[in-house]
Amino acid sequence: MPTLDVIDVNRRKVGVAELSAKVFGATVNGALLHEVVLMQQAGRRQGTAATKTRGMVSGTGKKPYKQKHTGRARAGSNRSPLWRHGGIVFGPLPRGYGYTMPKEKARVAVRAALSAKVGARSLVVLESFPANEGKTKALWTVFKMLGLHGKTLIVAGGDQDQLRRAAENLPGVTVVAPEGVNVRDLLLHDAILVARRDLSRLEEAWA
Repeated sequence: MPTLDVIDVNRRKVGVAELSAKVFGATVNGALLHEVVLMQQAGRRQGTAATKTRGMVSGTGKKPYKQKHTGRARAGSNRSPLWRHGGIVFGPLPRGYGYTMPKEKARVAVRAALSAKVGARSLVVLESFPANEGKTKALWTVFKMLGLHGKTLIVAGGDQDQLRRAAENLPGVTVVAPEGVNVRDLLLHDAILVARRDLSRLEEAWA
């Protein structure tokens, strides 16, 4: 069973946390992680690119000129794609790029990403977050004391509103509930910071 040191804000060891082997000791499958990240990125695409077909552009339905004896090619509409200001053929239209995969497959990927972070010693277990009144400076001081300088993902329970407010103005810092952890966030951030009390919630959510 993997273990991690539990530290306080002064980086002193105050205990040891036993981690669930199912959640934090899973096999890291790079291909699966890549597949899930692609799915998440596809779901984030806006898909708002749009062009007008010949039925959407403005113009009359009248025949531009008579059929014969003009020396010009036959034409039945000034909204034809061949004409200037005419419609677009096969242009992009609003669409959704998102797709899904089996839920258990996605859960396996989250466990693999968590295990990868443990293997890289990028998961930091804090005894508890100090009292915070939503002050960004106070949270930044905690980060400095813990030696966290890169992108940090804070895993905090749903009642940590003050902590979320303090993290809003810190670039590269994201706060997510234990149940809302996802592969993209885990791989995007350099360190994962979780309080000891939320570690059990994280294990329960993804076991």
